[in-house]
Amino acid sequence: MEVLLATLIVLAGSFVQTAIGFGLAVIAAPLLFFINPDYVPAPITVAALTLSLANAWRFRRSISFRGLQFAIYGRIPGTVAGGLLLFWIDQRALGLWLGLSVLAAVWLSLGRVEFRPTRPAMFSAGFLSGFMGTSTSIGGPPMALVLQHQTVDFIRANMAAFFIVSCLLTLMMLAAVGRFGPQQMLLSLPFLPATLLGYWLAMRSVHLITSQMLRLGSLTLCSMAGLAAVVSYWI
Repeated sequence: MEVLLATLIVLAGSFVQTAIGFGLAVIAAPLLFFINPDYVPAPITVAALTLSLANAWRFRRSISFRGLQFAIYGRIPGTVAGGLLLFWIDQRALGLWLGLSVLAAVWLSLGRVEFRPTRPAMFSAGFLSGFMGTSTSIGGPPMALVLQHQTVDFIRANMAAFFIVSCLLTLMMLAAVGRFGPQQMLLSLPFLPATLLGYWLAMRSVHLITSQMLRLGSLTLCSMAGLAAVVSYWI
């Protein structure tokens, strides 16, 4: 039952990320952590890498490597910082940090904060994405905020391309600190078909859902998941 529930959560997150460019980890990570802390951050990162490869190939014509390079430059030190955090933070504190990260992302999404994809902004977003992505598996919100005013296909394509590099860096760092190995890879295996099924469903049905409906639903799920992670810290 635990595995089935976890795969359904990953499927829902995969659907949302395919539709809007990010959301798999934001939606799934807090809920998966609540089910089994071992699902975060490595197994969910493996699922995110799988989905990013599929989305990057689907929207490959809209990828701008020149625009992504400064985000990738920032991602490298951010990944190292996030990996070092795992050395001294315990599982309960990690859950709290994860929940607060999600709630902060929701708060920024609801506000009128406007960012432009300048070089400093892309570098900063890449750093924050690396730090948050490696420590909690939630690395999408900083990049999504910087790219939010671009075209839909541009966002999907470049978020996916960035996540490929990000996930690979995160998994290497997690392996270096002893958080990614055969056990985590085994836990991630049920997520792979769920991830691809969510991608397939989104490609065929996302046109039936308005962007406003999807955004509202995503923010609601994110808020509930973030609150659950924060509350679990005090229980």
